[in-house]
Amino acid sequence: MNATGQYEFPVLRDEHGRICNAMSIDVEDYFHVAAFDGCIDPGSWERLEHRVRENTARVLALLRESGARATFFVLGWVAERYPELVRDIVAGGHEIACHGYMHRKATEQSREEFREDVHRAKGVLEDIAGREVIGYRAPTYSIGQDNPWAYEILESLGFRYSSSIYPVRHDLYGVPDAPRYPHYVQDGGLIEIPISTLRVRGRNLPCGGGGYFRLLPYFYTRLACRHINHRERKPYNFYFHPWEIDPEQPRIGGAPLKSRFRHYTNLSRMERKLRRLFASCPWRSMGEVYGICTNQGGVPDGGST
Repeated sequence: MNATGQYEFPVLRDEHGRICNAMSIDVEDYFHVAAFDGCIDPGSWERLEHRVRENTARVLALLRESGARATFFVLGWVAERYPELVRDIVAGGHEIACHGYMHRKATEQSREEFREDVHRAKGVLEDIAGREVIGYRAPTYSIGQDNPWAYEILESLGFRYSSSIYPVRHDLYGVPDAPRYPHYVQDGGLIEIPISTLRVRGRNLPCGGGGYFRLLPYFYTRLACRHINHRERKPYNFYFHPWEIDPEQPRIGGAPLKSRFRHYTNLSRMERKLRRLFASCPWRSMGEVYGICTNQGGVPDGGST
């Protein structure tokens, strides 16, 4: 740790000397997203069409084609119903991490509810994967200034890192004044790894994937990645969801116009854009990129510091 609390890590490079960037996937189904919270009762999830297994299998195939590795933040609810999906992720050399159990925002839970949700999900994932799970991402990036106690709970449960902050201003999430790069939280040993942003005129601009990747032109993401790699000399942290490559998914009735726009725009273009992104630079899991021991598959090949 340096004087500002920043996590100091060796920069992982591939055999060509290129910085390895961190790819992450939030494994949840289309009906789990926060934008539809007011439209779908969790009690109806079982009766809805499930598409997460097939969509995640397509994501695994895309990664395999490009030789990329990733961290999969898997929802415990999904893992419990599709354990073979977790095993396929592990078999592909990827890192398994935790996305909670019921996809409830941390800000909407008490301390005990949060502990129970995360503990349950971690146990399910570790039982299926047969290995320790040390990474966590809060649903809808819902850890921030109002609930720093969540980090204490994560550390007590054995997590070594979190990726639960997007340092931008957004109506559903975001801590715009949070550090842009990995840092230790509070006085403990837990590391927070934020999603990547661009710093422009004193403001953080979102560039780390999700809906922004679908909605904005591809060149914006590539320029952001290159800037972070070559000008700031840091890894680029990117994320997306398996449902984002599924234009045939059922439409949710009654959702607000803004939510429908964010969720459904450019789904048909996402897979093609991801292929370009995967081929543009080396991608590894968060555990690999940031030198956090995971006991997962995918040992860095040809890496140097």
